[in-house]
Amino acid sequence: MHSILKIGLVAICFLFISCKQQSKDIVIDGQTINCKLITSDDFETDLSNWTVEQRPGGNVSINNSILDIDDASGCTVWYNLKLKGPLMIEYDVIVVDEGGVNDRVSDLNCFWMATDIHAPNDFFKRSALRAGKFQNYHDMQLYYVGLGGHDNTKTRFRRYTGGGERPCLPEHDLNDKKYLITGNHINKIRLIAYKNRIQYYRNDQLIFDVTDNNPYTEGYFGIRTYKNHMTVDNFKVYQLSNQ
Repeated sequence: MHSILKIGLVAICFLFISCKQQSKDIVIDGQTINCKLITSDDFETDLSNWTVEQRPGGNVSINNSILDIDDASGCTVWYNLKLKGPLMIEYDVIVVDEGGVNDRVSDLNCFWMATDIHAPNDFFKRSALRAGKFQNYHDMQLYYVGLGGHDNTKTRFRRYTGGGERPCLPEHDLNDKKYLITGNHINKIRLIAYKNRIQYYRNDQLIFDVTDNNPYTEGYFGIRTYKNHMTVDNFKVYQLSNQ
């Protein structure tokens, strides 16, 4: 009888922990927002959830349950599922600095809420044409953050308009060391698209907090880099609700 009771208590505790992992709360402007996990990838199997667009000389693989991006001249790794807001995306990144040929501490970048205006109903139709070359993404609609770009001297936010315009406002062009990258350290990235609020966090530090009067409410997420080596893990996407 006691063994059965113990088993029951263990099962209840496991269910409670599992439910806690599936849902959590965040605060935006003093308002508590519920976050419900809708999709995730711990990279335990293969790259079937992702589409790789990469220039020659690089490699993207799963290594010991980690997404390993070793890039020579430009790479975007897209999550295959189209995401609809309001949402929050979280993932962990380490920029590797161990003396490898591409171990450059720079360009921990990302795209989110991305749409290809030339193929609005088939995002990956032009994947081979984009091919990881940065200029080939300029005419998309999306949000972009380049963390530690330009050889780890700048961190920038841009809103791509779809017509080639990628304005970078002065307040979104940062060069203080606290906004740059330290090699071999975990960067816990959090992206938020909640109504007209677009936010970017690194390790609980709110770096960009943008009010977009014409926000992008759906699209694709992509890990972006150029000539560096980084690992990615614990990818999660949450639906946001204030109910």
